[in-house]
Amino acid sequence: MRKFGIIIFISILFIGCKKHKPASEIKTLFENYYEESLGLFPFSATVSGDNRYNDQFPIDISDAYRDKVRAFYQKYADGLKEYDRSTLDANDQMSYDILKWDCDIALEMMQFPDHLMPINQMSGKHLDFPLLGSGSGSQPFKTEKDYQNWLSRMNVFPVWCDTAIAKMREGIKTGWILPKSLAIKIAPQLKDIIVEDPTKSIFYGPITNMPKTFSDSSKKQFTAAYTKAIQEQIIPFYKKLYDFMEKEYIPQAKEVTGISHVPDGKKYYALMAKYYTTTTMTPDEIFALGEKEVARIRKEMEAIKTQVGFAGDLKAFFKYVNDAPQLHPYKKDEEVIQGFHKIYERMQPFLKEQYDLVPKSTFEIRQTESFREKSASAEYYQGTPDGSRPGIFYCPVLDPRDYNVFQDEALFLHEAIPGHHYQISLQQENTALPKFRRYLWYGAYGEGYALYTESLGKELGLYTDPYQYFGKLGMEMHRAIRLVVDVGMHYKGWTREQAIQYSLDNEADSEANITAEIERYMAWPGQALGYKIGQLKILELKEKAKTTMGDKYEVKEFHNELLKYGCLPIAVLEAKMDEWMEKK
Repeated sequence: MRKFGIIIFISILFIGCKKHKPASEIKTLFENYYEESLGLFPFSATVSGDNRYNDQFPIDISDAYRDKVRAFYQKYADGLKEYDRSTLDANDQMSYDILKWDCDIALEMMQFPDHLMPINQMSGKHLDFPLLGSGSGSQPFKTEKDYQNWLSRMNVFPVWCDTAIAKMREGIKTGWILPKSLAIKIAPQLKDIIVEDPTKSIFYGPITNMPKTFSDSSKKQFTAAYTKAIQEQIIPFYKKLYDFMEKEYIPQAKEVTGISHVPDGKKYYALMAKYYTTTTMTPDEIFALGEKEVARIRKEMEAIKTQVGFAGDLKAFFKYVNDAPQLHPYKKDEEVIQGFHKIYERMQPFLKEQYDLVPKSTFEIRQTESFREKSASAEYYQGTPDGSRPGIFYCPVLDPRDYNVFQDEALFLHEAIPGHHYQISLQQENTALPKFRRYLWYGAYGEGYALYTESLGKELGLYTDPYQYFGKLGMEMHRAIRLVVDVGMHYKGWTREQAIQYSLDNEADSEANITAEIERYMAWPGQALGYKIGQLKILELKEKAKTTMGDKYEVKEFHNELLKYGCLPIAVLEAKMDEWMEKK
């Protein structure tokens, strides 16, 4: 017995004294994580401008693939435990915390079978694939290798479709099925891709715009191969998906609203709230914060209504702002785009007073392409660090005579400069960050920062027109409403109609637009929460910096510190900014 006791003691001593790996080696772990992730998520690699995996198309909803993803995150979660965080330098400690967050939350999320709902009206391969294959997206079509890469991806598309149908059938049986109001929106999207003539297909775009440098034989070969792929692999399988949705899926879908209708739906939603806000806030706390913000912003809106001399109530003012002729000044598409160029020109003299850390990446303002204009909103498409693709602010213009300008200044600040273009470009260009951090995205930080930049309009020479400031309040109200209706639908039992009415009562937008927004939140539980949570945290940190730093506070330095480390989970951001304030 005594001998056995000594053995136990020695074993415990050995475990307690287990050596950690040298701190210098953790950079290899970070590098390996990034490199391995590119092979595992090749479409993300394509978007980030890494073309090594442009021919890969993993069946990302298959059980085998999900097992690989689970093993990947577990491997790096375990790998972090081999290092003593306290021995790392400040940048590596931050990378450690970020990677730990990523691995832990990914493993938590994989406990739920949300892959049984692989498509919705907002996202899924059925929507991503045409944009990539059109030649206008992030999939490059410049070399013969590029054309061969896309052929390889098209060859796998039928397998993905069959797997999606099988998973959705499993979802029908287990209760992981979309609400009917969302399911019926998918069928028309699929039908739009189905054409008789392959040359009229969106997937024929790369052939129409084939580089003139290709030889005649290559042009002939690719034309034949793409035509065949469209006829045999694209159109028939879009038709198969369409028939499945119409005949099987939609009839089984129920008239429900939130994600709480699926097994363990409330638990799933609480996790989605954690994932998208990168905080530990509960759904109830988020809901209460949303109600408080809606009330605050309404007061500011009332003040603008009084300032411009409008006599009716706020709801009547919403209608006036939507219909006012002076806010519909355009007759041609190009005038809308020129309007944004003028906003950019007005900002230029003031930008250097707010920012001295600016990106090298080029920037363009474009009208959204016609093939996706009907369903698109104004958005930013990130460029590539090497400058081969600029950062692009896209604006859809369906009818310039219907276009309302009252939110244009806030919209440009958010989607373009100094919003998404500054933040994303600086992050990608920052070679001091490990590669996995240069391409990270957290909505609470990224969208929170972009929403924060809308508050800088007056400092940047904008919002001199009260209607433009009302537009800024409208966009902020839109994000505050999200906190209420998202939690309301997915956690508190609100109906779709309740959420629509709450939005109509509190913002100046049409019922059609609000309905589309509410259905977006239904499709992406929790995704809409990050914007306001992130913005409020950044504003809180800014006020704290002003108070604690006094005369030492400089707004340019605050923005430098806010942007220099790239996208961060909110807790990591707060710790970093607090440390900076203490040092100052």
